[in-house]
Amino acid sequence: MKYIVNCLLALCVFVIASPVAVNAAEPTDGGAGGQIVRVTTLAKDGPGSLADALDREGPRIIVFEVGGAIDLERSSLTITQPHVTIAGQTAPSPGITIVRGGINVNTHDVIIRHLRVAVGSDGLPKRHGWEVDAFSTRSAHNLLIENNSFFWGVDENMSASGPRFTGDPVEEWREGTSRNIVFRSNLAAEGLADSTHPKGEHSKGSLIHDNATGIVFERNVWAHNVERSPLLKGGVEALMINNLIYDPQYRAVHYNLMDLEWAGHAPVDGQLTAVGNVMRGGNSTDAGLPFLTIGGVGDLQYYGRDNVAIDRYGNDLPMFGRYGHTRAQILQQDTPLHDLDGYSIMPSEDVETVLLATSGARPWDRSEMEIRVLFYIAEGRGEVIDSEEEVGGYPQFEATSAPFVEADWDLATMTPKSGIWPGQKEGAQEHLSPRDREMRATNR
Repeated sequence: MKYIVNCLLALCVFVIASPVAVNAAEPTDGGAGGQIVRVTTLAKDGPGSLADALDREGPRIIVFEVGGAIDLERSSLTITQPHVTIAGQTAPSPGITIVRGGINVNTHDVIIRHLRVAVGSDGLPKRHGWEVDAFSTRSAHNLLIENNSFFWGVDENMSASGPRFTGDPVEEWREGTSRNIVFRSNLAAEGLADSTHPKGEHSKGSLIHDNATGIVFERNVWAHNVERSPLLKGGVEALMINNLIYDPQYRAVHYNLMDLEWAGHAPVDGQLTAVGNVMRGGNSTDAGLPFLTIGGVGDLQYYGRDNVAIDRYGNDLPMFGRYGHTRAQILQQDTPLHDLDGYSIMPSEDVETVLLATSGARPWDRSEMEIRVLFYIAEGRGEVIDSEEEVGGYPQFEATSAPFVEADWDLATMTPKSGIWPGQKEGAQEHLSPRDREMRATNR
């Protein structure tokens, strides 16, 4: 029995420390083969900063010789230069956490891995006007957004956007907005509800704007967002595989082509293929909340398989619902609308267990805020919040430094040749109080 337990513990450590293996073609290789650019300061801008590295031209791989928090002081980083890989996994423990701001991508061929972003309201009054996404795009394409943690957005936590209509035919609309974006193994949690957004309540998981195509959500966790997990707007084409949606309040997945926004343009059907996703109700979830709801005037072509929706006690919830008394319909399909070849698709029963161990930034080196949310999901706890202060405020990190040694890394995959990640910890990662630690100490 002791041998079996030890083997299981070793397997847990392996799962936590290793990236999820999938075989589907990636949308980009980012800055592969380009210049190594080192981030050597936690300052929000200036020489050696992340902002400075992002502003450089040409293919580049951004690595970190510092760890800690980058305070954007109520601003955002906007990426406008293409062919870049941001390798947050290279930072010494505790990794890189961006606070009081977000990341925007307005270009193409970008990979972002293992960053934490915690926007927050920063003590501002409600409806102040501060409205920032933790992560968003504008007319960007060919992106891989993988293993990041997005917290406390006061607009969206993790979104893709752009103009609704560019040119005349539908093909030009789709070329003019965001497209071909893979969101994989991210944690998008606790969008702030009654906070600084000028519209009032705005706890939103992910918005995929009208006519965006080639959008893939694979193995992500949305937790404690009022709605938009995700919201697909008119004409969107998206694939959802093995995602976990926990404690959505008013809506989980929803589709809405709004006539008020499309006035003068004929509706275009959206398309959604959803396989092996799990929605679990929590303390904030409305009774009877469906997995997928539709509003507006446009139809959604939908293929679903092995999707599960349950309340906080494990009772089945409806698969479909609607808001608004309109002609919009969910048109169920017999075959997938998107190519599923190359994806490692888990049965829904495995989704929660695997994702709690592998989603978010640096699964081998968790922060307290990630540990709190992931443990709360496992325990059926937590709720939608209005301010980061309700859960302890902005994380505090000591600044650290360590050289990046190219010879120690496989630059093609940006994985350590030793198999040991910076700051990797053994065993279960849980945040223990002093009394907890004393109670768990080995008796001598």
